[in-house]
Order: sequence, then structure tokens, then C-alpha cells
Amino acid sequence: MEKQKNAVGRRKEAVTRVFLSKGEGKIVINDKDYKQYFSLVYLQNQVELPLKTVELSDKYDVKINATGGGMKGQAEAAKLGIARALLQVNPDFRPALKAAGLLRRDPRSVERKKPGRKKARRSFQFSKR
Repeated sequence: MEKQKNAVGRRKEAVTRVFLSKGEGKIVINDKDYKQYFSLVYLQNQVELPLKTVELSDKYDVKINATGGGMKGQAEAAKLGIARALLQVNPDFRPALKAAGLLRRDPRSVERKKPGRKKARRSFQFSKR
């Protein structure tokens, strides 16, 4: 039996652990089908994108544990995790995945609140009198 491939995807506060194994194309996130977990179609497409890019949608089963963040962050973290797991399956997928921009970890996250300010950049309302 082939050993299953593991990878981690992150985006904002969301972290996903991805387990890739031979199968018939089922994607399960937190013990739910991904179409049930992500009700919005564009988020479902994000999760499918790495498998469609290398044309393996029906060859591998994907099991994902997602924690933290929101729906969009989790979907994009899952996308990165699946892409990284596919690299472990076959390093020859790298050019296709890289061209589609699926191997880049998006570094943007919430800026911290600074002292003496209301939020990260917003200051308190100024009163002249």
C-alpha cells in the first residue's frame, strides 16, 4: 500500500492539515464533504484547483483538518496544502502548480493594534476644543 502524503497549508489565521491518498476523488474537510463544508461555489473551486491543474481530480482522495480563521482563509489554506501534498506525490508537477500560482504562501494577515491608537492605524477622534 502506498503511504499517504501529508502537507500543511496556512492563510491568515487558518491552518489546514492535508492527507492525500490514492482513491476516487473524494474531498473531505472536518468529516464533511467539501461541497457541504464550503457552501459558496467559488470556495469549492479554490479547493479543487490544484487537483484540476495537474488533472488528478479522480485519482486521489483528500482528507483535510481545518482550524482557525474564516471560510475563505480555510479554503485558500486547503488549496496550498493540497498543492504541497501533490508535490510529494510527483515533483514533476512543480512547473504547472507554480505557473498557476498555487505554491505561494499568501503572507497578508491582520496588522496588530498599536498603543495610543484606536485600531492598527486609526487614531482617536481629534477635538480642537
